[in-house]
Amino acid sequence: MIVQIVAVAAGLGLVIAALGLALLRVLRRHSIGVMLAVVAAVTVAATLAGVVAITLAMIIDGGPKDIVLSVVAIGGLVGLGVALVNARTVVRASRSLVDALESVPPSGLFTPPPAPLPAELQKISTALEQAYERLRLGHERERALESARRELVAWVSHDLRTPLAGMRAMVEALEDGVADDPETVKRYHVQIRVEVDRLAGMVEDLFELSRIHAGTLQPRLTRTGLGDLVADTLAAVEPLARAQGVHLTGEADPRLPVYADAGQLGRAVRNLVVNAIRHTPAGGTVDVRAVAEGTTARLSVLDGCGGIPEADLPRVFDVAFRGEAARTPGPDGGAGLGLAIARGIVDAHNGEIGVVNEGPGCVFTITLPLA
Repeated sequence: MIVQIVAVAAGLGLVIAALGLALLRVLRRHSIGVMLAVVAAVTVAATLAGVVAITLAMIIDGGPKDIVLSVVAIGGLVGLGVALVNARTVVRASRSLVDALESVPPSGLFTPPPAPLPAELQKISTALEQAYERLRLGHERERALESARRELVAWVSHDLRTPLAGMRAMVEALEDGVADDPETVKRYHVQIRVEVDRLAGMVEDLFELSRIHAGTLQPRLTRTGLGDLVADTLAAVEPLARAQGVHLTGEADPRLPVYADAGQLGRAVRNLVVNAIRHTPAGGTVDVRAVAEGTTARLSVLDGCGGIPEADLPRVFDVAFRGEAARTPGPDGGAGLGLAIARGIVDAHNGEIGVVNEGPGCVFTITLPLA
């Protein structure tokens, strides 16, 4: 008898399950509420079929049979009602999530639905909020980069026109014989050579900056002594400091090993020191120090520029920022790309770069993990 009841209940359950799966496949593109209702209906139908099979197998007649079937029917209807209510709740929550997505403003700020959501939909809502925030920040960075590119083109165009116009005037004077005395000719040749070298440096800076923005700057990391790098930098910029009347000092711990591309990191440090020399008045001092702080190496460049306005500090490493109203650089000036290049190089080394006002000027700091 038991085997027969189990067989009948299992057979009816399999038939109802197959019909339910087929119906779900047909309705797979419909609302999740409809699918939940189908699942609830299949569950109730399979339960009812099993109970009916048991009732018939036990040969219950009369009042007891009607009572059993009535109780089972009421239980099935209650279960189906609860399932429909739950389905309606899920559908309402999913619609509120869709409405929140459709109401996202052009600014890209996603506002989650105010009503509480089921756990799974809440996870989706949180993920969407994080994704929209990343997109919004990405768009802001893209707009900032585009603005920086336009500013860079304007500044570089201005910086290129000035020396080119001067060189053209000197070349025309030489060609026309207006400048024919040996001293003037020599002076013009020297000036043309200086301007050509400066233009070549600007082009090299632009190329380096384009590599940084394109993400193609790949440092070849090797174990490098930061103290040796500081010494090499000071030796390279000593003539510029002497010409500017700036006193150059430096001190570094004898053992400061870092994993770095010596050429690229040396360029970043040199850019900081040259910038400090150019903005320090004659008779001032530029001090370069490298020390170990826990698990990091800290390189600092202190100048005597008199400080940077607080409003300009966040823009110091922006492309083409010079911190002055005049766009035309001095005879040894660049295109305002040195600090932007330094930041790109330090970022590529997984380091940090910053600036604060201190003492007679400001301190530029590079922090790198020790090897």
